[in-house]
Amino acid sequence: MACLLETPIRMSVLSEVTASSRHYVDRLFDPDPQKVLQGVIDMKNAVIGNNKQKANLIVLGAVPRLLYLLQQEASSTELKAECAVVLGSLAMGTENNVKSLLDCHIIPSLLQGLLSPDLKFIEACLRCLRTVFTSPVTPEELLYTDATVIPHLMVLLSRSRYTQEYICQIFSHCCKGPDHQTILFNHGAVQNIAHLLTSVSYKVRMQALKCFSVLAFENPQVSMTLVNVLVDGELLPQIFVKMLQRDKPIEMQLTSAKCLTYMCRAGAIRTDDSCIVLKTLPCLVRMCSKERLLEERVEGAETLAYLIEPDVELQRIASITDHLIAMLADYFKYPSSVSAITDIKRLDHDLKHAHELRQAAFKLYASLGANDEDIRKKIIETENMMDRIVTGLSESSVKVRLAAVRCLHSLSRSVQQLRTSFQDHAVWKPLMKVLQNAPDEILVVASSMLCNLLLEFSPSKEPILESGAVELLCGLTQSENPALRVNGIWALMNMAFQAEQKIKADILRSLSTEQLFRLLSDSDLNVLMKTLGLLRNLLSTRPHIDKIMSTHGKQIMQAVTLILEGEHNIEVKEQTLCILANIADGTTAKELIMTNDDILQKIKYYMGHSHVKLQLAAMFCISNLIWNEEEGSQERQDKLRDMGIVDILHKLSQSPDSNLCDKAKTALQQYLA
Repeated sequence: MACLLETPIRMSVLSEVTASSRHYVDRLFDPDPQKVLQGVIDMKNAVIGNNKQKANLIVLGAVPRLLYLLQQEASSTELKAECAVVLGSLAMGTENNVKSLLDCHIIPSLLQGLLSPDLKFIEACLRCLRTVFTSPVTPEELLYTDATVIPHLMVLLSRSRYTQEYICQIFSHCCKGPDHQTILFNHGAVQNIAHLLTSVSYKVRMQALKCFSVLAFENPQVSMTLVNVLVDGELLPQIFVKMLQRDKPIEMQLTSAKCLTYMCRAGAIRTDDSCIVLKTLPCLVRMCSKERLLEERVEGAETLAYLIEPDVELQRIASITDHLIAMLADYFKYPSSVSAITDIKRLDHDLKHAHELRQAAFKLYASLGANDEDIRKKIIETENMMDRIVTGLSESSVKVRLAAVRCLHSLSRSVQQLRTSFQDHAVWKPLMKVLQNAPDEILVVASSMLCNLLLEFSPSKEPILESGAVELLCGLTQSENPALRVNGIWALMNMAFQAEQKIKADILRSLSTEQLFRLLSDSDLNVLMKTLGLLRNLLSTRPHIDKIMSTHGKQIMQAVTLILEGEHNIEVKEQTLCILANIADGTTAKELIMTNDDILQKIKYYMGHSHVKLQLAAMFCISNLIWNEEEGSQERQDKLRDMGIVDILHKLSQSPDSNLCDKAKTALQQYLA
């Protein structure tokens, strides 16, 4: 019986809750405009800080009525403004609230409201739009649907400090990617927002600064423009530098540093400019200190990682600034048992977000160690560093795993570390585990790192081979993602370098000749080049060449012919001729060339080519075919003489290119011996 009573009880509770809210909605329909206005004001006071009340009013249909009143010409300006305020308050509730508002088409209604002559109503609409657009559930595209909106917002920027604050905030949240940057730039965002950096209002200055950071990000056109903008006789970069001084609020320092970082990365400011080396970089290092809040430390480390990523000199400077490498080790100990945080809410927040610190530290370590061997050594020698990275590879957060793999990949560029630390910690084991089942973004970096672990001097090469890497890598070559295909074939190429016959046979068997030829006709140039590199490594040392050509000779010769006949660049053709030169070095394999007149004619053609690289590669083929000490050399020499090869050799022996000239003379000596 108890079960039967449950439903009525739930219904009665719901009806009580909604009944207490219903009178607010009913008053919106009163014929007396004054009572409607009072009803809206009372509703505004009732929903402030009360998410339950907000949800009830939405369920009871308050939103369509508020939007109706907001758009009615008969409504007073005060009523319209109050409606916009209530809608903004409802939007400050849960994400579901915002979804309900979007379903009622709140954005077009509010944008229409911006055409009103009344400033208070415009400000209320903008405040509500700001709240809706800053919600993660609102599609940014809704700001750009109507082409008249952005130019109108630019005009409204001059109306008041509130319009400036809200519009800049809307722009900085809705500017996602180059298309949005271009729209805002073309409508004069730079010129209209620049003077706001000297506003008396801190909030306006801050929102204008945030606008510039999103406009400049990875955008050379905007960044080059910003460098030359003058505000009150001062260039923008100088204003940004003033804003990142220690006496400014942390938020302002960080955002200014981001603006200068993005302009530098976009090529508008040199990496050796004093505003980067002496101002931006030290400011970002300061943000990594344990005195800063968690989100400041995260943003500081991630921005610094982005700033120094391509520049070895900045990496060196950062590595010796304020003991940064040791400072980052604290990111893994947070919050500690002796944490100074007394605010329980703050502690709870930080515990939930501590993984962001680890992610940021891995990113910055990856950038610091991208080029310099000494820096890599310092990173690896930081307390428990390798253990932390290995632990990071199996974290539940995809972002932390990705950052850990990137960090490991950066450190794996060191021959010394591959031979020592990587071996001591058996890094290949967790890496192979990561490769079994991971999103593409992690697979791309992990497989790239595997390429390094498979280099011939790496002690990890043997155990990786024994753990089933061949099948895994052959699987990657079938991926739809070109980066994964490249890495799969690249790793196989490294694996095949100076490998035993058994490994080469395993690669060919697992890859299959069908897949090999699919890769040779891949539209991605990198895939094609690495596949040719794999073939070249497979066809090295005579017994291996003869063995492989005895089983796959016909298909390989077909592939070589197709590439030499195709529309390919010099590098591709050079690699292909080098494969032919390797085949010509085989004992029995060279007959596959000698009995193929089409291939011989192609070699002859490339000996007379205008590009020296191709001439040299073709010369290698000829030298291997006519070498005196090998059986059947006389017959091969005679056949090639009849084709006119000796005449070409005489011409090439007069070549201005010393390398080509020497090779031709050496080949001619084979005929004279």
